Amino acid sequence: MNGNRSGAHLTDDGVTFRLWAPAAKTVDVVLDRAYGMSRTGNAWFYLHVPEARAGTLYKFRIDGELDVPDPASQFQPNDIAGPSEVIDHGVYKWRVPDWRGRPWAESVFLETHVGTFTPQGTYLAMIEKLDHLVASGFTALELMPLADFPGRWNWGYDGVLWYAPDSVYGRPDDLKTLIDEAHLRGLMVFLDVVYNHFGPEGNYLGWYAPTFFSNSQTPWGNAIDYRVPEVRQFAIENALHWLKNYRFDGLRLDAVHAIVETGEPHLLHELSQAVGDFATMSGRHIHLVLENDSNVAGLLDPSTNPPCGKYRAQWNDDYHHAWHVLLTKETNGYYSDYAVPPQNIARVLNSGFAYQGEASAHRGGALRGESSGDLPPTAFVNFLQNHDQIGNRAFGDRLEAGTDSSALQAALAITLLAPMPPLMFMGEEWGATSPFPFFCDFTGDLADAVRQGRRKEFRSAYEKYGDEIPDPLDEATFKSARLDWLSVAEPVARDRLRLVRKLLTVRRGEIVPYLSGCRFDYATVHDGLLTARWVLGHGRHLSLLANISNEGIDTIERLPFGRIVWGERKKDRLAPWVVLWTIGGA
Repeated sequence: MNGNRSGAHLTDDGVTFRLWAPAAKTVDVVLDRAYGMSRTGNAWFYLHVPEARAGTLYKFRIDGELDVPDPASQFQPNDIAGPSEVIDHGVYKWRVPDWRGRPWAESVFLETHVGTFTPQGTYLAMIEKLDHLVASGFTALELMPLADFPGRWNWGYDGVLWYAPDSVYGRPDDLKTLIDEAHLRGLMVFLDVVYNHFGPEGNYLGWYAPTFFSNSQTPWGNAIDYRVPEVRQFAIENALHWLKNYRFDGLRLDAVHAIVETGEPHLLHELSQAVGDFATMSGRHIHLVLENDSNVAGLLDPSTNPPCGKYRAQWNDDYHHAWHVLLTKETNGYYSDYAVPPQNIARVLNSGFAYQGEASAHRGGALRGESSGDLPPTAFVNFLQNHDQIGNRAFGDRLEAGTDSSALQAALAITLLAPMPPLMFMGEEWGATSPFPFFCDFTGDLADAVRQGRRKEFRSAYEKYGDEIPDPLDEATFKSARLDWLSVAEPVARDRLRLVRKLLTVRRGEIVPYLSGCRFDYATVHDGLLTARWVLGHGRHLSLLANISNEGIDTIERLPFGRIVWGERKKDRLAPWVVLWTIGGA
């Protein structure tokens, strides 16, 4: 990559502004007045302004007619249409300056949305809930995307200014304070980042840098063109920005299967290499995780530290889908590929993915995935719920809304004690029933397009329920997604939270210390009886026996050997939805 970097860069005697604008004839940086910028031969415009300093507000003026925010803006105090603010990341005094992170094997994630995690919806308000995370057994707080988005509320996947944490949640130092307080408590903090598209409002790159995009299409428009060196540099520097300036412990890359123009070498490889180099230099544990519908096992390597072109793990949608079909009996949409859920559950416990090169009927018979059984189990982040699987439903309803509690408890006992790093969605640890519907704050034609898109996606639900389905543009829809922390005191919630805390205590003491060198052994299911085994480190093995059906099962001569770490051994029959975990060996 070349030495040019987008944005506003503080120096000892002012600020240097840079912008890559190959289609622009002139560019001014607008402060108290317009200052003409110089152009280099490779389409970079630059200017040093001695009068500028931290806190200075500015815009770029393209060809004397269009004022735009800095695409590498560090902060937008007045939303995406306002001026960008020069930020000095060196002034924050970290309380845990020597934080180095935690090993990957210790990861237990709670995924959160800053705007709905607390009534206040701010970074600072989240701090008072960190002790709850620690007491519950989580080791990693994961934040949904923060890149500045239009409006007052959004899931975060419509971000257009990748370097600027959205101002609706607080200022940059507020985000640093949240991360600092998490590190004080031994919690890692991860950030969800989106490199497959920009949001539909407030992105001006196509005006002055049209080669940022190719003619290839994604679900959100023209693809970002990572064959272009400046574009590739922009994304890689963004990843490093979050890890360096905010000290995030890791990133989750959203929907990388939708990155169409990957370039050579593949963007994902070069980004991982750059992060690995930074991890080596800083002496920190830094973890990179993918969401990838294509199930490319070759991208995954949880054991190499630091990252060296690959990724620790992938969110395992196959695991979620199989359990969702078993628990809800839903087989519409992509769930149609998981019509025999017990066998799918056994396969993901046996070798990672359910689809490892087989044809997907939902995808028109296209082959999906790669063989994954040779990977360590720690290459797969397993979950029963996340923001997508709740929010991409007409009502944004959670599993608790219509699932047998015994079945759900069994699923939790399997998910939280299997060797794969588990993830829960905020409130799931106490069985929260508050919905998490899709919401955004667009206006005009774009708002109407979102409404129509949702009606098309959930046509049958709208035909049945009509206006009962939440309007994604209504403030009430956003407010309905806020967690009700008072509900934690209710008896059912206390019981669920007690169960999760016990399970994660067992995980921390009995399983995590032996995950180094862990590998798959086998998993089978027959007439509802699920058995599985994994080889752990230090000569141990972990075994599972579970009844994932509504009928009692004869278990004579099929009980696993070893010390019981969860459940109760019965001599003859296993009651419905009973889970037994044992550890054998040294």
